[in-house]
Amino acid sequence: MIIYTKTGCPYCEAAKRHYTGQGIAFEEVNLSVHKERVEEIKKLTQGTKVPVIVDNDKVSVGFNGGG
Repeated sequence: MIIYTKTGCPYCEAAKRHYTGQGIAFEEVNLSVHKERVEEIKKLTQGTKVPVIVDNDKVSVGFNGGG
């Protein structure tokens, strides 16, 4: 699982807390730090909203109504 985040995003923090609490391992890609990877979420979602959660072939934008 990959979670694309940005620094200061409360929905990103909520998603990370949720998956950590469930014991689900994930890779975090902070787009504030890794700006070169923004193109990845543009290809996946045609946008730049975060969090973007990629779990196998399933792509979700936002968390708990946010994003």
